[in-house]
Amino acid sequence: MVFKEGDKVILHDVHSKYDGEMGIINGIMETMFGSSNYNIKFEEGQENGIGENSLEMVIEEDTEE
Repeated sequence: MVFKEGDKVILHDVHSKYDGEMGIINGIMETMFGSSNYNIKFEEGQENGIGENSLEMVIEEDTEE
């Protein structure tokens, strides 16, 4: 899955203090292998260099009636 800046995601990384928390992608870095690493901003900090296999997209449902 390809993410873009501003997407809300949940981090799944047991080695991170933000494991299971929702954050917002605020930076994307291309690797020399053609994949992307992401910077994720959380309420209380930031994680850098996260691979897309550690991220889950947050799907927001429209609640307008």
